[in-house]
Amino acid sequence: MDKESERNTMMEFWKEHSQSATVEEMMLDSNAQELTQHELPEILSMLPCLAGSDVLELGAGIGRYTRHLIGKARHVTAVDFMEKFVEKNREENSHLGNAEFIQADVTKLDFPKHSFDLVFSNWLLMYLSDQELTSLAEKFLSWLRPGGFLFFRESCFHQSGDSKRDFNPTHYRSPAHYNHLMTSVLLDESEKAGKKYSGFDMVLSKTVQTYVKMKKNQNQLCWLMQKACRDAVDQLQGGFSTFQQFLDNQQYTRRGILRYEKMFGSGFVSTGGLSTTKEFVDMLNLTAEQKVLDVGCGIGGGDFYMAKTFGAEVLGMDLSSNMVEIAMERAVTEKLPLVQFEVSDATKRRFPDATFDVVYSRDTILHIRDKLDLFRKFYSWLKPGGKLLISDYCCGEKPWTPAFQDYVNQRGYILYTPQKYGQFLSEVGFSNVRAEDRTDQFIQVIKTELQRAEEMKEEFIQEFSKDDYDALVKGWTEKLQRCETGDQRWGLFYATKE
Repeated sequence: MDKESERNTMMEFWKEHSQSATVEEMMLDSNAQELTQHELPEILSMLPCLAGSDVLELGAGIGRYTRHLIGKARHVTAVDFMEKFVEKNREENSHLGNAEFIQADVTKLDFPKHSFDLVFSNWLLMYLSDQELTSLAEKFLSWLRPGGFLFFRESCFHQSGDSKRDFNPTHYRSPAHYNHLMTSVLLDESEKAGKKYSGFDMVLSKTVQTYVKMKKNQNQLCWLMQKACRDAVDQLQGGFSTFQQFLDNQQYTRRGILRYEKMFGSGFVSTGGLSTTKEFVDMLNLTAEQKVLDVGCGIGGGDFYMAKTFGAEVLGMDLSSNMVEIAMERAVTEKLPLVQFEVSDATKRRFPDATFDVVYSRDTILHIRDKLDLFRKFYSWLKPGGKLLISDYCCGEKPWTPAFQDYVNQRGYILYTPQKYGQFLSEVGFSNVRAEDRTDQFIQVIKTELQRAEEMKEEFIQEFSKDDYDALVKGWTEKLQRCETGDQRWGLFYATKE
């Protein structure tokens, strides 16, 4: 189908579903009123601060979100395809001021460069072809000011609404498709002197919990992305423009994650699997309904354990979209509404102060350069009396062996001694800081995992390959050697917020 035919098909589809301009018709769902009541505050809570900002709302419909955006922003430009929707939105919300209402096909829209601080769309991109979507993503980058945000929400995999549809031209993409496309798009913003590029960094991607709770439906996803500078010449490790792309294409490919899980045990991609998880979580004395943030949740084994065993509410976050996609698949099987997952960058994520009872992280913060800034965030996110528990890769005092230095460089790790790590936690205000060098335990766990690998060698090779098996055994053996030379250490850190 050519571009013009596709746009005409979409036009016909929405003409059919915009006759009376009701919220039920716009959402294609008979339960739209109740869904809106719960969904609106959830979606709005994910947006950055809009005070003094200029917002472009695309696919604004009859103004479900427009009135709320007008109340928070300096100015809102609300755009929709359908004339009846635009008329209803103008009628309902123009009296609030500081808003413009435009009827237009988003593929034909244009605005001056750097016009907006936020582009907001709710159920729009699934009505565009892949080519139109790529083109629009480039326009988003152009329209946004430096550091501006893009928020979008889409139905993935299948439809959600219960309205009868004689035909349905909607593109129900996978979350991975949106993740890849939006983090890959690059805009040349060069002026006369020197090359200058921009792209999108992932801040957040997660399921809409209203749909999980009310419809047992996990196909509603939303994203918050931030416009960032890119250096297209000197890109990150391996030629990837973002750290997330590096993780998902190198260390944490889907196959790589499943191989790690085979070594660590079902549900886990961190040292010791279930055994160390039980030991460390027991230190927290969790109780039902406590809120836990798991930073670097992997594929969710620890989160399921905390929810099942203690009744804790757990939010697992990870920068690797491959990790979170697997965790979400497991969540469907586990049927645990107490556990949520999101793709997000802990260094960019915002939570209100005193949101969590526990911040928990396993072997993740080694990736993060500014640990002091991250620990300040953890401190603010914890409630008074809240607890912090971290295990992480650490290092011995320098000088390191050349082999260890090469390893750290290749992985892009930022490592400190266990003692220095503990000092960082004290420096940002934590009390009762315990910084323990657990390298001896780490060595014993590695030996146990290598022994288990030998016992399941044939099963592993059958599931993956001989090369996969040899590569992992080599990796574990080298890890053991690095620890025995004293270069690589493993730390466990516990602290509280008074």
